[in-house]
Amino acid sequence: MAFHPIDRDTDFLLPPSVQDWLPEAHLARYVVDVVEQLDLSVLERAYAGKGSDAYHPATLLALLIYGYATATFSSRKIERATYDSLAFRYIACNRHPDHDTLANFRKRFGKEFELAFVQVLQVARENQISKFGTVSLDGTKIHANASRHSALSYGHAEKIEAQLKAEVQELLKLAEAADQSSLPDGVKLPDEIKRREDRLAAIAAAKAKIEARAAERFLREQAEYEAKMAKREAKEKATGKKPGGKPPQPPESGPQTDDQINLTDEESRIMPVAGGGFEQCFNAQAVVDTESMLILASHVTQATNDKEQVKPMLKKVQANPEGLNQPQTWLADTGYCSEKNVAACVDAKIEPMIAVKRDDHHPHWRERFSEPEALVDGATPVEAMKHRLKTRAGRAAYALRKQTVEPVFGIIKSIMGFRQFLLRGLANVTNEWTLVCLAWNLKRMAVLRPQ
Repeated sequence: MAFHPIDRDTDFLLPPSVQDWLPEAHLARYVVDVVEQLDLSVLERAYAGKGSDAYHPATLLALLIYGYATATFSSRKIERATYDSLAFRYIACNRHPDHDTLANFRKRFGKEFELAFVQVLQVARENQISKFGTVSLDGTKIHANASRHSALSYGHAEKIEAQLKAEVQELLKLAEAADQSSLPDGVKLPDEIKRREDRLAAIAAAKAKIEARAAERFLREQAEYEAKMAKREAKEKATGKKPGGKPPQPPESGPQTDDQINLTDEESRIMPVAGGGFEQCFNAQAVVDTESMLILASHVTQATNDKEQVKPMLKKVQANPEGLNQPQTWLADTGYCSEKNVAACVDAKIEPMIAVKRDDHHPHWRERFSEPEALVDGATPVEAMKHRLKTRAGRAAYALRKQTVEPVFGIIKSIMGFRQFLLRGLANVTNEWTLVCLAWNLKRMAVLRPQ
């Protein structure tokens, strides 16, 4: 058998071109082509008047997008990839932006990623990749860049605080004593006192933040309580009968003993995760087009519950430019079901298809082929939606939800490898989630593009 010769010393006969490195259909080429179509003037103006030459924003943005699309998230790994990977070398034009440049670009221009996100959707629309008619809303828990073991509850903080104060007093007495022979070897009283005073200052700051959160929660819950009581009183006045059920209980002011704050990322929250258990997370939301599986809008919240996320996501979708079609049907699971959410969709002239209960895994076969009785006159928006969900057409439409948004989250986590935020703080992780969704959209558009 003949083998190809092993020769690492012969020079290229002609200077190589980066254009020769990748096949025509490579994802890196597509990312570059789309990014170069975007209006990045806002980013370009940010560099105006700078003394030294800078990397073009298109180059840095394309590197970040391709990085997130291929499970290369950290700026250090992207910098290394501009040496090791032909795709990254192609995007960077055979140059090597350092990790500080990439990290600063990601942090500094996070808000501008949203402008790029919308422009990419416009490119998809212009290329007739999707019509954006029926959409699905869902959320997924993404781990914060913080451990739940670094969380501190208000009750535990008070216990530690009391212990540290007692220790400081004990050490101060020892420092004032003439005879310090009882001290263990190596103990330096000033250092030990300072160490505990520093911890006390950190605990006091953490407690203050928990107390501020509790005050905000009390104001919110008090307003909800007063609204419920006003509704009950109005009903009693209109009917002359006392409303049934237990009256709402007024909220308690001040922090609870189990109120927590994470010392690494104080804006993250402990949330239940799929498979059981609790982790330090953020709740990442996405509106996905059922036809193309492109993400139309993204959002990150600290709320464990999804119920309050319909209105913010509706606003985001409606804020898209005129060139993008407004959705006609809105799919969501039971976690989003409420009277006000249904009304919000109706007011936006969007047909809501929000599940009111969990699907039966083994429904009777007749239910699959039956139609409900005709909808009665004067039905409420919720009743009308329930009726639609029982029809064969409604069941078929709602089935699209599991086939679209859930696979998107699965691919983002399993294939793209994004299971944990790199950045910290709600504003930063929101920008990072936008970047992730941007990377997903370009990855998906590369598959759907006309050949």
